[in-house]
Amino acid sequence: MKNLKAACIWTATIILMSLLSHSPPAWAAKYELTRNSIEEAKEINAAEISLYRVKLGDPEATAVEALVEARISGVRAEQEGTFILLWDKENPTGAMAGVRITDGKVDLIFINNRFAHKVRGIFRHVLGAKSTKEIRDLLGPEDFPNETLMGAKLLYEKQGFLVNFLERQVNVEFCLGCQDLFSGF
Repeated sequence: MKNLKAACIWTATIILMSLLSHSPPAWAAKYELTRNSIEEAKEINAAEISLYRVKLGDPEATAVEALVEARISGVRAEQEGTFILLWDKENPTGAMAGVRITDGKVDLIFINNRFAHKVRGIFRHVLGAKSTKEIRDLLGPEDFPNETLMGAKLLYEKQGFLVNFLERQVNVEFCLGCQDLFSGF
């Protein structure tokens, strides 16, 4: 009887280990914007960023399920055209974050300074920055700068994101190879 029990446990353990070894790495993002606290700019890669478990390249159904159908505390979600917008229920002055869906897949994740109280890690500091110098101190020099009298666009193309800075408004857009995002440079 003991041998049978040990054999069953051993078999179940082997099956579980083999299933876990084949599980897709997409289930867990390296940097979940609302949970993980990464402070090193060099560790950031848009392919590993997620917003409430939605990553770039995820199908539309996954994004709708995670952002619209799931109840996120303190957040109201709306699908408008190609965007799923997230609004702060306490201060709904504008969308604080969201995703864009193109060809049935998430191709853009954005956050802005209204989302600063929910985001963790380095982007909490970026969204609260008062100057482009502060942003550069946090993220390092950008690949392509574009500064005007009104503000600045700081493109970190190698890492896959763009920081828009306009006086007190800060917006960060994560995208992999979006030509419309990088066309202003």
